[in-house]
Amino acid sequence: MNIIAKLLIAKGVKAIVIACNTATVNAIEQLRSQVNIPIIGVEPAIKPAAKHSLSKKIAILATQATSKNQRFKDLINLHHNGAQVLIQPCPGLVEFIEQGNQSSKACNVLLKKYIEPLISEGVDTLVLGCTHYPFVQEQISLIAGQKVSIIETAAPVTLQLTKILVEKNLAASETRQGRHQFFSSLDTKQQEEIFSQLWQSPLRLHALDTY
Repeated sequence: MNIIAKLLIAKGVKAIVIACNTATVNAIEQLRSQVNIPIIGVEPAIKPAAKHSLSKKIAILATQATSKNQRFKDLINLHHNGAQVLIQPCPGLVEFIEQGNQSSKACNVLLKKYIEPLISEGVDTLVLGCTHYPFVQEQISLIAGQKVSIIETAAPVTLQLTKILVEKNLAASETRQGRHQFFSSLDTKQQEEIFSQLWQSPLRLHALDTY
């Protein structure tokens, strides 16, 4: 991750968002010690979920790596606020999304396998503990039902990024038009098509050379 951060800094970025729960819990402290620009992490919204839950039963959908991480477990212990927190690892789900197959029948079957037992346990709030999972939020909502709330972290992370940029006098002028660039270590036409599908607009994918 340090190599990727250095490549981004060389391109002139003024802050980095680690848009991955797994990478955040495993590497953010190390990365912050090695670079001198703001690093914003993404962590499951345990605290707001515990506060929101009426049944005091919440579940976190997470990758296997995140579910086993001690920092992640410490966050649960810190923020559960008396709620019972069920951790549901979701192996295979990221792969469906990254392959552009998030709307497939097989992906829906996998989601039902993970979610239906949680609803049977009385969970009334689901936390999307991976930044891939909002791409299947509609399917999750249909499976979980209208009485189950779904919480993800895109808006809070955006607010935190904005706050830090303002505090450090790094925020751009409101009249300045931003631009997007997309890099991937897998620079293929198929990957570009999947990125465009997820971004919901055509885009050009550039090679990210980490060697």
